Amino acid sequence: TCAVMIEPIQGEGGIHAATPEFLQTLRALCDEHDALLIFDEVQCGLGRTGDLWAHTASGVTPDLMSLAKPLAAGLPIGAALITDKVNAALAPGDHGSTFAGGSVVCAVASYALSRINTPAMLGHVQETGEYLMERLAELNSPHIVEVRGRGLMIGMELDFPAAEVVQAGYDAGFLLVNAGPNVIRFVPPLIVEKQHIDALITFLSSFLASK
Repeated sequence: TCAVMIEPIQGEGGIHAATPEFLQTLRALCDEHDALLIFDEVQCGLGRTGDLWAHTASGVTPDLMSLAKPLAAGLPIGAALITDKVNAALAPGDHGSTFAGGSVVCAVASYALSRINTPAMLGHVQETGEYLMERLAELNSPHIVEVRGRGLMIGMELDFPAAEVVQAGYDAGFLLVNAGPNVIRFVPPLIVEKQHIDALITFLSSFLASK
C-alpha cells in the first residue's frame, strides 16, 4: 500500500464523519507502513465544518490534501497541499498543467480564503450549523432515520427516496441535493442566516407531514 485516501466527512457517500480516533489510528497505521495519508477536503474543507479544515479537530496532519470547489467561490480551481516530505519527491515539472495558476481565479481564491479563515466567519458556521441541527431534530418525523454531520455539512437520512424531497424543494424554491438514494444533503452557503433555515424547516415540516 503506497497511500490511503479518504474524506474526513463523506459527501457523496451519505454525510458520514470519521471520528477523531479513526483518523488518529489511520495516521498511525500509515506511519507504521510508510504510506501516505491523503485527505479529500473538496467538499468538507474550507470552513464548511466550522473549522478551516474538517480534519482539524482530530489533531491529525495528512501528507497530501486536495481542495477545489469552494476555494475560489465557484470559479474553477483545484489545489493540492503537501508536506515537505512529499514535496521533496517532486522535481520541477512533475506537477502542473498549462492552465494552472490563472491570475484572475487565484486572486479570487486568495480573497475568498481571507474571508473564510476568520474567527467571525468560522464562528458563524458553527453557530448556524448547530441551529440547523437543532431545527432538523425538532421535525421529529417518523420518516427521519438519522440527522448527522458537522457545521454546515449535514445529512438527513430518510426512509423513502430523497429524490422526492429534492423535487418538491425545487418546486418550493429550495435548491436541495441528495447524498445517496435516501439522504438529503444540506450544504448551504456559509453566510446562510437563521431565517433561511427557518424557511427550510417550514417546507420540510409540511412535506414530511404529507407523507
